[in-house]
Amino acid sequence: MSELTVQHNNKAYELLKSDADKILKLIKVQMDHLTMPQCPLYEEVLDTQMFGLSREIDFAVRLELIEENLGKELLSSLERELSLLHEKYVK
Repeated sequence: MSELTVQHNNKAYELLKSDADKILKLIKVQMDHLTMPQCPLYEEVLDTQMFGLSREIDFAVRLELIEENLGKELLSSLERELSLLHEKYVK
């Protein structure tokens, strides 16, 4: 693999990770200040953001910028973090 390809792959992953972090922050703000997790607005924002991220990941995988397993792990990690956040809020 060329150095440029490695740089592009790393940059693609970092951009996707940044987007995942933004989703987590958005949900934290929403839970802290705006709505309850049972609220349809919360669910709509979460579903829309997660769908968008999954499409970004799919696109990066299809371009061979990231490995499919890395994309799946990024989504799974975000889902775990959101689940923990939801549990913390409900308690």
